[in-house]
Amino acid sequence: MRLEGKVAIVTGGSRGIGRAIADRFSKEGALVTLIDRDKPSDALHEGQHFTQGDVSSPLLWEQVTGEILAKCRRIDVLVNNAGIIDHAKVHEIDLAQWERTIAVNQTAVMLGMRAVIPTMLPNHAGAIVNISSIWGSVAAAGAASYHATKAAVRNLTKNAAVTYANQGVRVNSIHPGLIRTPIVDLQEEEKTAWVIARTPMGHMGIPADIANGALFLASDEAAFVTGTELYIDGGYTAQ
Repeated sequence: MRLEGKVAIVTGGSRGIGRAIADRFSKEGALVTLIDRDKPSDALHEGQHFTQGDVSSPLLWEQVTGEILAKCRRIDVLVNNAGIIDHAKVHEIDLAQWERTIAVNQTAVMLGMRAVIPTMLPNHAGAIVNISSIWGSVAAAGAASYHATKAAVRNLTKNAAVTYANQGVRVNSIHPGLIRTPIVDLQEEEKTAWVIARTPMGHMGIPADIANGALFLASDEAAFVTGTELYIDGGYTAQ
């Protein structure tokens, strides 16, 4: 198995992409802690543990890393997947919602990395996968705060990759295109159809597509991969 004995954290792990990643990691032999503000709707699998909380809280990260280290003595993999979206255009932005989006999509990624990297450095090993978006590199109308935060995740990932490259910690980002998730199910059908029409493959992806990419980046198969942007988008950004 590709993650045999690895200890992993997946944020936003209760559903959608996060749950798909957590389940794939478990199948590959990892012990996985899922973090989410909402409880999982499906039963956890063997080797999975759930912690409920807000990923933008430093105290939550202290709690989670402390509990994992007390039990497992190390953390091998972190997947920063939790995210929210606000569809407001720049002139429509509510400041409180803007700050909340930054807290969850951007600050939480920093907090997660800040919490786990010190545990990885002594072992000279670790893999971090940050879930950005195609909207972190290219643009569509609206969703200004989402674009801004996902672009920040893209460059923060590169900064961490370069900073820790010679210390054994690899940091990469995944940039999903349109994926069938609860968030996408809630957005306007016209917006979904617009993106599908501009996707060369002609359809949206599924959470397992992202889980497969995360598995590769988290595994030892990606030992010489850091600072990369993995686009899983049906060809959208190739145009």
